[in-house]
Amino acid sequence: MSSQEVWLESTIGGFTATGRLHTLSVWFILALRLMMGLAFLQSGVDKVLSGSFGAAGYLQNAPPANGSPVADLFVAMGETPWFVDFVDVAVPWGEVLIGLGLLFGVLTRLAAFWGAFMMLLFYLGNWEIGHGYINGDFAYMLVFLAVAAFGAGRILGLDAYIEAYEIDGRPLVERYPWTRYFLG
Repeated sequence: MSSQEVWLESTIGGFTATGRLHTLSVWFILALRLMMGLAFLQSGVDKVLSGSFGAAGYLQNAPPANGSPVADLFVAMGETPWFVDFVDVAVPWGEVLIGLGLLFGVLTRLAAFWGAFMMLLFYLGNWEIGHGYINGDFAYMLVFLAVAAFGAGRILGLDAYIEAYEIDGRPLVERYPWTRYFLG
């Protein structure tokens, strides 16, 4: 491994941001991935094992009670039986799968995307802005996005092996570049 400095640079809308990574950065990125993986796995397993998770009451009551700007959308979802049936399965099992994906570093970007999406919905549904617009749900959403952006599944994760798997003598991600959206 090289001891050269690693710099990041990104330009969006004409603005460029640059920064140098610290040698400990890799460990903090791994820690974020594992923390979110464990949190989601534990939350999902608790819901699956209890067998009592139900979204209808929450969707119909919590967002209007807390003043969510999208309360009407949540109420409509909560009054749609097929959607409630879907959410009753998707939330607990989604949390389990996201947690496993992050813990093992497999399909990490896909898992982190869905984790960020769920946290966005939790942020809007749990609308608590008494102390400002930034709360735990919003912060977790950003952690998921950071995990995806840094390709955290390549750090002691299975994504590094999956990406390097050769098909006809070429690594998977070279042969199928679209897999970079799911792995890493």
